[in-house]
Amino acid sequence: MITLAQAKLGMADKVDQNVADLFRRGSALLEALPFDDAVSPGTGGSTMTYGYMQLKTPVAGKPRKINEEYTPQAAQREKKTADIGIFGGSFQIDRVIAGTSGAVDEVQFQIEEQVKGATNVFHNKVINATTEGDVDEFDGLNKLLKSTKNEITSVVDISTSALLDTNHNAFIDELDGFISQLDGKPNFLFMNEKMLIKLRGAARRAGYYTRGQNSFGDNVEDYNGIIFMDLGKYYDGTNTVDVVATTDGKSDIYAVTLDMNGFHGISPDGSKMIKTYLPDFKTPGAVKIGEVELLAAVVLKNANKAGVLRGVKIIDTTIVKLAQSSIVTDQVSEKAPKKV
Repeated sequence: MITLAQAKLGMADKVDQNVADLFRRGSALLEALPFDDAVSPGTGGSTMTYGYMQLKTPVAGKPRKINEEYTPQAAQREKKTADIGIFGGSFQIDRVIAGTSGAVDEVQFQIEEQVKGATNVFHNKVINATTEGDVDEFDGLNKLLKSTKNEITSVVDISTSALLDTNHNAFIDELDGFISQLDGKPNFLFMNEKMLIKLRGAARRAGYYTRGQNSFGDNVEDYNGIIFMDLGKYYDGTNTVDVVATTDGKSDIYAVTLDMNGFHGISPDGSKMIKTYLPDFKTPGAVKIGEVELLAAVVLKNANKAGVLRGVKIIDTTIVKLAQSSIVTDQVSEKAPKKV
């Protein structure tokens, strides 16, 4: 097992160490996630596949009476695989720009932006990745938790401030009931920004909200000791969208326990998960290329170490529709010919 902080210590390149810190600072998940750094390229070096057994149903201990045998039980396991993803990007810099960037180091700026982009894509894959249609992938939590006993449907409406005032205790009870079904207290609750605002409000009203700082001095919020995290947005090729989607005014909360026997990351053998390629301005050529890469994926070895609370109503869609209708009416009114 290795974390990004530990992997950084084994990096001889100072630039790679800096990039490791950028990934850690930009993601509370990447900062805390333990990695099994045991993946080696397959035959021909074209794939990096991690095979594991997922515990689906554990054994429930039962007593027996004198002169009676135990009822046979077997833990149910399922064989799964995950392929490491390559997250990163490249950038081009003209040597004149690099040499005259002044107070703003253009190379450093581009590296920071590439790290942000790679982090956003990684967060998206953690939730939405699927091996369906792409065998060189890994399954995200959305697929891993579908149709499991830890996929719970919410029945509480907290879509308005008034409803949050009225229903925050019911929402907290629902959330606590959901968490209690998991094997152990989770480390993280993943959601989008809209849900985080609602959870923060409910936790404050119920007295379960606290805020601290991580090792970088950045604020970290938690509910009853469980960090809650907005997984942010990513660019899908057309639009910038939430990693954890909101559909018909409803969204989800994912809970995970970081554990080498639960939810954890995977990376190449020898913790070679981060590599930075700097532009070489000492060689001929006006435009130079730089690259940043993170090699990682996630797996869930115990199905009871994660769960999802589906369909929490956080937006009043009737208000949204009325607002949209009003905008359309105003636009039509503006376009209508005026009587003289």
